[in-house]
Amino acid sequence: MLNHTTIDRSLRALAEPTRRAIIEKLSVGPASVSDLAKPFATSLAAVVQHLQILEDSGLVTSEKVGRVRTCRIEAGGFDALGDWLAQRRSLVERQLDRLDTVLAELRPAGRSAHRKGK
Repeated sequence: MLNHTTIDRSLRALAEPTRRAIIEKLSVGPASVSDLAKPFATSLAAVVQHLQILEDSGLVTSEKVGRVRTCRIEAGGFDALGDWLAQRRSLVERQLDRLDTVLAELRPAGRSAHRKGK
């Protein structure tokens, strides 16, 4: 059974463009908070808040060594969201398959779904 609380947190975290950009950057590899903050026209504190939301959602983890906090993607954090999306996709694909079957039954004999030359 899917944990909808986890899915809700993941979707809320990914709804914000800055957080999606951080995820994109971390997809390449781990990065320090200061490196993550460089491309944004915002304060370091704002980026830290974004990272906290990503950590709370389970999508990102961080580790502090000395004065440097390094962040990385938490691969397992995407599992619940991926499972939920896969289930939705499966449902839609089954509905489209049934629709295709019904349409095929309604077509006059000898006519294909796509007419050539048009």
